[in-house]
Amino acid sequence: MSQINLFIELTRLKRPIGYMLLFWPCAWGLTIGFNFSDQKEIYFFYLLLFFLGAVLMRSAGCIVNDIIDRKFDKKVYRTKNRPIASGKVPVNLGLIYASILCLLAFCVLINFNFFSILLALGSMPLAFTYPLMKRYTYWPQLFLGITFNYGLILGWTSITNEISLIPLVFYFGAIFWTLGYDTIYGFQDIKDDEIIGLKSTSIKYKKNPFYFLCLCYGFFSFSLIIIGIQMGFNKFYYIYLTIIFFQMFYLQLNNLKIKNAKSCLSVFKSNNILGGLVFIGLIIGKVY
Repeated sequence: MSQINLFIELTRLKRPIGYMLLFWPCAWGLTIGFNFSDQKEIYFFYLLLFFLGAVLMRSAGCIVNDIIDRKFDKKVYRTKNRPIASGKVPVNLGLIYASILCLLAFCVLINFNFFSILLALGSMPLAFTYPLMKRYTYWPQLFLGITFNYGLILGWTSITNEISLIPLVFYFGAIFWTLGYDTIYGFQDIKDDEIIGLKSTSIKYKKNPFYFLCLCYGFFSFSLIIIGIQMGFNKFYYIYLTIIFFQMFYLQLNNLKIKNAKSCLSVFKSNNILGGLVFIGLIIGKVY
């Protein structure tokens, strides 16, 4: 049982926010690509596959991240007790766990068309090199956005078997969404990160964070409007967007206190709700 508990802690399975933030873009891409006049069984089947893939890949990514960052994690109060940083789980065992999780994720992946499989395999280097970015650039959150929202493209291609401008516009906007919420997340560790020499947009924009965050959320909001126009969504979609904008600009940014770690974590977690709201909005735009 102790080993099982360590595995759950290592893969953050008790903290679903990570894999949900990876899953929502997949669900968005799948939804805008799917024709709801067709049989809906394939939609729900693919939705389940993307959810399983998000859980498996996020779990594997957490392990690789902890292995690469183990020396830094020891010096950060929030992360010093992680299984690998604390020595409770050996690095070799962590690599075995990550390999098994990737193999299971590949078993999920082969249920999609060949084009989507190739695109997904092409994203693997992105998924496992992200932890290195904060050593060299103040923009690791941008790199995370490129990686975490890749599933939006896969969701689209799993249905259409091709890439068009529509998912690319949405993908570009979603990158800024991630850039915003991960910057908020990074405010928790600014003091420790500056001491040990790590970089982030949280540090880069710590003097004027709200201007930067409004810019990020603004780009994401604009992409939602453009997608509605490109897809020919109904008027109810645009009415519904006001709820999404209210959640981002008022409930998140208005309540954010960047010097309060609990506030940063709470606002960061609320993006899971935002992801679900966008998902519902896309269904409203497509179906009604």
